[in-house]
Amino acid sequence: MKQFSIIIPIITFAGLLTIGCGNNNTASTDTATDSASSFDLTAMKKIIEEKNNQFTKAHITKDTAFLNNIFTRDAKSFPPNSNVVTGRAAISAVNLEWVNYGIKEFSEVTTAFYGNEDYLIDEGSYYLRFTENDLIDIGKYINIWKKEDGNWKIFSNIWNTNMPAAPETK
Repeated sequence: MKQFSIIIPIITFAGLLTIGCGNNNTASTDTATDSASSFDLTAMKKIIEEKNNQFTKAHITKDTAFLNNIFTRDAKSFPPNSNVVTGRAAISAVNLEWVNYGIKEFSEVTTAFYGNEDYLIDEGSYYLRFTENDLIDIGKYINIWKKEDGNWKIFSNIWNTNMPAAPETK
């Protein structure tokens, strides 16, 4: 009788384990798969990389219309050595300032990309070469992308140099 009382719980546990591991709840499994597959991070990365290419080209060609519209209406930009710039109109003034420096070469390389259907984060490095004195800047950036009016736009961005600070003049 004692052996029988030990075997019953083992058989019960094995049966419950088998039922629990089985695929008896196909509706919830399919829903989770459908929900997860509706957002494709790899496809989003390709879209953002193309927008980054357009962004860098617009700086060289002085396409301020593109630059101003790549930002959300409530965007924030964190330029180096400056205060936070908030809103598309204020960022437009910064864009004009940057393109007027005379950017000859500009490239960005994504080093990390993650996010979801609400926000995408693009981390990377950049290379800039200006026409004046062939000045070069190498640094890093983070862009946070958000959908606005059905298009992915920059909601927040920050960039800063890896170059050593210029020596102080006395």
